[in-house]
Formats: sequence, C-alpha cells, structure tokens
Amino acid sequence: MSERKVLMLLAWGMFLLLIIAIWSGGTLNTTVLIQAGHVGRTTGNIGSIHNGLKESEWNERVAIRVEDILKNNGIIVNRVGAKIPTTNAVIAVAIHFDGSENHCATGASIGHDGSMGSQLLAKNWKREYGSFFPFKWHRDNFTKNLSDYYGFSKVNTSKGFLVLELGEITCKEQTDWLEPRLGEVAAKVAYFIIKELDNDKKNTTNN
Repeated sequence: MSERKVLMLLAWGMFLLLIIAIWSGGTLNTTVLIQAGHVGRTTGNIGSIHNGLKESEWNERVAIRVEDILKNNGIIVNRVGAKIPTTNAVIAVAIHFDGSENHCATGASIGHDGSMGSQLLAKNWKREYGSFFPFKWHRDNFTKNLSDYYGFSKVNTSKGFLVLELGEITCKEQTDWLEPRLGEVAAKVAYFIIKELDNDKKNTTNN
C-alpha cells in the first residue's frame, strides 16, 4: 500500500474517532438528573412571579439543596436549568412551583410521561409528600398538560422522570407556609430519591 493511501486511511480514521467522541460527548450519563425549572430563561416561559417571589429562584434554591444532599450521600447527580441536555439517568426530577391566575386554586401536583416506571414513582412521591404538604393536590398531570413536556424527549431513565409542582407560589397561604420550609422540601425530594435508589439495590440483591 502506498504511503499516500496509508495517510488517507489514518486521516479518515481520526475523523471517525472525532465524530464518535463528539457524539458520545453530547449525552450526559448520570444517576440522578435534577432540573431547576425555568432557571436561565429571560424570555418566554420564565415561571410564575407573584408579590416579589420568583418561581425560578425557589426552584433553584430547592434544586441546589437536593443536589448537595445527594452528593453528600455519594450519589452521582447533575443539576441543570431550563436547558436540558440529552441524558441517560436512573431517576430525573424537575423542580417547580405552580402558579394560577385564580389564586389558591392549585397546590402540589405531579407530571410524568405515563410510563409504568414513572407512574409508580409518582404514586410513591405523592404518598411521601402528601404526609408533609398540608394543602390541596391539583389533579396530577400524568399524561395531559405535561405529556408534551420537552424534557421527556431529552431524558431516558430506568425508573422515571417526574415534574414536581411543590406548591402554588401565587397563593399567600401556601407561600407563607413554604418559604421557611424550603430546606425541608428539598430534603423530602432528596431522601425520596435516595430511598428509591436503595429499593433498586435491594431488589437487585434479592434477585
């Protein structure tokens, strides 16, 4: 084989390796993905704003605390804002607070893509948060309002992807109760995720 052909083959090989590296680098692989809803957006859907409270700021405060707790428990976690990368994860959770023009019309709710894993995860979360959150639950957005949530098409999970509405930021009664308890809310989310991951480990061991 001539030297020119060898060089051309090497060049094509390097090009293919570069393409593979770029393609692989475009996908995030993690155990837990935490999205702080609306964070980073300055136009479009920037989240609810009411009486000086910004949903995006609350979302970020809770998401940061969830991330810290998970990391302190040795769990691989990635936190993102409104822009979600293509991701493979065991569990994904988007942090939100609801808003309504008819104040105090909503409360907590759960959104997911309708998969069996997400349905089970949602049921477990409602049981967990329902014993803590003293206000109403809005009808869960299982496959209706949030069936086209853009994050569901970006994230592949083995256990599910939940969009958690943790209370209504446009309801003074709820925000007065929630604001001093945002750390507790974050802990509820974090330890719920830890429990779900631990259950997976136990099931794997038993099998």
